[in-house]
Amino acid sequence: MPDLSPAELPRSPDVDTTELTLDLERVTESVEDMSVQLTWMAYDMVALRASPELGAAMEALLAAYERCKAAVCGGSPPEPGVDNNPGPAAPTVAGK
Repeated sequence: MPDLSPAELPRSPDVDTTELTLDLERVTESVEDMSVQLTWMAYDMVALRASPELGAAMEALLAAYERCKAAVCGGSPPEPGVDNNPGPAAPTVAGK
């Protein structure tokens, strides 16, 4: 019997099935990701076509929110992700 290199060895059907399953899972996940992106794109297009001024209104609302937040928190608008509101103050006991 001639010696075969590892690349020439016959593969078991289990290895082929496992590789095929992994390839199908990767392709399925990729198609699902594309489907989600297309769904969001379609949603955005429908929302903007139904009301073209929606984008401008959302930007104006965001700007108003930032101004109000700056007025309440004081100073310039805080950096995103920074919590300047530590929560309610601890209650104090009168007379002690």
